[in-house]
Amino acid sequence: MPAAPAPLEPALELFDAGSFQARVGASARQMADMQAFRDLLIDWNGRMNLVGPSALGEFWRRHALDSAQLRDIAPEARVWADLGAGAGFPGLVLAILLRDQPGSHVHLIESMAKRCRFLQAVVDQLALPATVHNARGEDLVLAVDVVAARACAPMVRLLGYAWPYLRAGATGLFLKGQDVGSELQAAAKYWKFDADLIPSISYSEGRVVQLKRVSRVRPV
Repeated sequence: MPAAPAPLEPALELFDAGSFQARVGASARQMADMQAFRDLLIDWNGRMNLVGPSALGEFWRRHALDSAQLRDIAPEARVWADLGAGAGFPGLVLAILLRDQPGSHVHLIESMAKRCRFLQAVVDQLALPATVHNARGEDLVLAVDVVAARACAPMVRLLGYAWPYLRAGATGLFLKGQDVGSELQAAAKYWKFDADLIPSISYSEGRVVQLKRVSRVRPV
């Protein structure tokens, strides 16, 4: 008899906590942490507008799943830097999913103090393997396996922020949307790099830009 077809993934608009758990293989503890993170985000968002109103309704697909896919792209990476960590995507999601991996740590880098207070509250309450830095990414010297960013800046500027980590040998993983091609074209005037565009699993127009062997051609 032919093998039974694999079950279809839930429609993206119906993607919920159970869908997220099934898709990323999260443990019960990880899901409890993700739920607690979401609850804290809702609470703090009412006071400081960390994300737009629609973001909370799309938490599991557009934010949690979008962030979690980076772990599968770089499964051996243990130390991460999240530039412009904002509301914790992808950094807090990665810290939750990696917490049981020996040597794992996420550096959450954010220049706005109020966002850092939120990030620190989540890290403290969930006892996550993460450090919050109230700083600009390009001003820090950190040894990391991967430097990541989501909704941080156009690629030409983002490479400048990430340059200290890329120069030291880190891989870049940057979550981008439909304009990624034009962003890379603009960045190529100032930077030389090897780029792979990996289709996003969270929405059809999204891409994860994986950068290696980055060097500066001329000042931006």
